[in-house]
Amino acid sequence: MTRIIFILILVTMGWSVQGQHKAKKEEKSVSPEIVYNRLRAHSFNPLKQDNSMTIDKILDKAGIAELDDQDWKVRLLAVRDLIKAGKKSTEEIIIGLSDSSMHIRQVCAMALGILKAKEAIGKLEQLLKTDENTMVRSQAAIALGQMEAEQSVALLKEVLESDPSRDVMHQCELAIDQIKKHKGTSDKMLEAFLSIDESTFETVIFNSLAPDFKLEDTDGNEWELVKFRNKQWVVLIWVFADWCPVCHSEFHDLMNMQKQFKDAGIQVFTLEIHDMYRGRVMVGKELEPTYWFAKESFKEAYTNKIWWPHLLDRGGIQAAKFGADPLAFSVHAEYINRPTTAIIDKNGILRFLYQGTFWGDRPSIEQTLEMIENEEFNFEHQDRLKIKQQN
Repeated sequence: MTRIIFILILVTMGWSVQGQHKAKKEEKSVSPEIVYNRLRAHSFNPLKQDNSMTIDKILDKAGIAELDDQDWKVRLLAVRDLIKAGKKSTEEIIIGLSDSSMHIRQVCAMALGILKAKEAIGKLEQLLKTDENTMVRSQAAIALGQMEAEQSVALLKEVLESDPSRDVMHQCELAIDQIKKHKGTSDKMLEAFLSIDESTFETVIFNSLAPDFKLEDTDGNEWELVKFRNKQWVVLIWVFADWCPVCHSEFHDLMNMQKQFKDAGIQVFTLEIHDMYRGRVMVGKELEPTYWFAKESFKEAYTNKIWWPHLLDRGGIQAAKFGADPLAFSVHAEYINRPTTAIIDKNGILRFLYQGTFWGDRPSIEQTLEMIENEEFNFEHQDRLKIKQQN
């Protein structure tokens, strides 16, 4: 009798394990068509006429006022699920590059670049040459760089000289350099997207212990948040990308205020949701692109004066936890995170979390330092976007 019961338990456990395995298998096998239908069903905030900025659909202003807006989540999970579909679905993803929806074309180009699916090069080149949407052309250029598509260099040079959008031109310049240096998508970037877990999104709790992380900087060194507990205050600042003049202004302020932060015992980290090559461009360790907002070179200054680690939050995994909403905004024809600043005290407690509603909406570097020194964490940008509540 005991033997029979034991066998029944084993059988039941087997069914349970098989059921769990089947559920996991089903979770990983979302078809591209299901992803496309999700994108078609979602009402995204519109883009500015030149596709360089997201416009709040209620306020008709650049930015997104509603912190609960789901654009970023739909977009990020679409990329993740297409990458999970992987090589076996490459043909279907390539077909998505011809879809009438710009959101589907953009997401497919992004996924193919991270997958380094070189069979898509021809179609991506076509998008780069002819797509009417600036966002899609930019993403096609990014993907060709990620794939290290040497056969596309001539076209990228041609588009660099002829595209009407400075944003597309910028992405072509980066892609050419990335291909030349053979610094395409890393395995770590692919692994990050495969590991994205929506149950962790926006889970940090104010006045509670901040979640630990281990992230790589642009020199390949790993940094763990927990190692600063009971030692130093920590500031986390999510920045957009190398083409962001606001981000560069913040970098210059940090460089100028090195002594104040060091004297106050504050560890600063800037974070970016891109891979190694793009992160290194941000801190002046690769080429210095032609920037429309810079009157003089700052590459040498960055190389010598950046004193804090710039971390690679690949896939925006940590950003999503803190509500920085990776892939929320279109800025200069690339989807990026909300401008977010977090302050963590010496005990590891999250004392301040500010998620911006547009590109310049967060405390300045000087204001951030003052809040820590005074331990008064009250800030709201004077131009913060707000939706009026109906009575």
